Amino acid sequence: MLLWLTNQPAWHFVVLHVALQALFVARALLRPRREPAARMAWALVIIMAPVIGLLAYVLFGETNIGRKRVARARAAEAALPDPATIGVAPGTTKWPEVGPEYERLFHIGQSISGFDPVPGNRATLMADSDSAVDAMIADIDAARNHVHLAFYIWLPDNNGLKMVEALKRAAARGVTCRAMADDLGSRRLIRSPHWQAMKDAGIHVTMTLPIGNPFLRVTQGRIDLRNHRKILVIDNAITYCGSQNCADPAFLPKAKFAPWVDIMLRFEGPVVRQNQHLFAVDWMAETQEDLTFLFDDPLPPEQPGFVAQAIGTGPTVRPTAMPEVFTSLMYAARHELIVTTPYYVPDEPIQAALCASARRGVHTTVIFPERNDSWLVGAASRSYYDDLIEAGVRIHEYRGGLLHTKSITIDGKAALIGSANLDRRSFELNFENNILLVDDEMTAQIRARQHSYLAQSDAVSPGTVRNWHITTRLWNNALAMFGPIL
Repeated sequence: MLLWLTNQPAWHFVVLHVALQALFVARALLRPRREPAARMAWALVIIMAPVIGLLAYVLFGETNIGRKRVARARAAEAALPDPATIGVAPGTTKWPEVGPEYERLFHIGQSISGFDPVPGNRATLMADSDSAVDAMIADIDAARNHVHLAFYIWLPDNNGLKMVEALKRAAARGVTCRAMADDLGSRRLIRSPHWQAMKDAGIHVTMTLPIGNPFLRVTQGRIDLRNHRKILVIDNAITYCGSQNCADPAFLPKAKFAPWVDIMLRFEGPVVRQNQHLFAVDWMAETQEDLTFLFDDPLPPEQPGFVAQAIGTGPTVRPTAMPEVFTSLMYAARHELIVTTPYYVPDEPIQAALCASARRGVHTTVIFPERNDSWLVGAASRSYYDDLIEAGVRIHEYRGGLLHTKSITIDGKAALIGSANLDRRSFELNFENNILLVDDEMTAQIRARQHSYLAQSDAVSPGTVRNWHITTRLWNNALAMFGPIL
């Protein structure tokens, strides 16, 4: 075969390559549920970088998580109770009263994960990352039945190992502990002796989306699809949700951007069961262990509290799911909209929604980190500044570290917190979890945290953007052109 190839005229290879380019360009243009900008970006990559472009498309061009993985997830969802019943008191037929403007938001969430909004929830906003880990460990130390933990990044550093020891203590006293970590984000812990030590201590551990042999992995689905969720559920009574991974704020893999600044909330109430459901689907898809029994326990009597809803997105749901949540929140704002995100590579509807918010008189503020750990995303993000500022959006850059908090508050009444960023990766490639809530008091606390970020931020003025050197503008805008494939 090799001898035959070497004897072929050079023009044969040129024809073959052009044919392959045409085939892959056609495939990129014909892929369903993809924005025109994404189709164009991939077509340009394939044409402009002949060999590398073809290879890049094979590895990263399509959101394919693998048929077997999808089948396992669907089987888990079918085995578990109907999501519409999770956290809902038996006999309840009506949604709790939240007002028509917020009811529409919960309809979007319900169309994604199937969960109804549930009343009677309570939450505590953690003071900082270290306090959040300490609170989690205190709850794990008090656990009586089970501890379920899932993180994208779990490092073998001070906080990470404190969590490991807490799980060991819980397992030693007979608490069932299930710990799940993404094979890429948590590779340092998974490939350390601590992972095996957890197994030896009786902790059930599993890697999500294992990479294995990277050359074979591409035949089973796209290699960079990751489980970005951050979930802790204890005894069906407590859950944590937010942007924080299981690591020190110093975040040693990228220490020069530290500290990582996150938000984490501790929830009690029916929304805990919804986070439990998200965990159970992921766990059952990876291990095939039946966790349906977790939902046999009756709900405790309803207590006073706010209405909330868990929203889980990922490659197994429609790719527009998370953008629909974000844009719906932006269009629901009447007086004030505050957004914090470390990564901003929006689709056109999100950029338009932010601009429209400011243009209709809503006090619209967005807070980004001043220094981004991803120079590609940081540059692409700044390409959107000019249009946002022209529309009246107030942009601030946080200088106190890497602002990793993903949060939205609207009118001081509703808030969304969780793991999803305003970028294409969160929209199409990552499994994410968020909680939407409507409550004046809790939203006021989240809003106060956002204002603490503003106090450590610098406003980006129109003059600052206008004075960027032409090469900076060219670089930012060129990268933004390829935003759909970043």
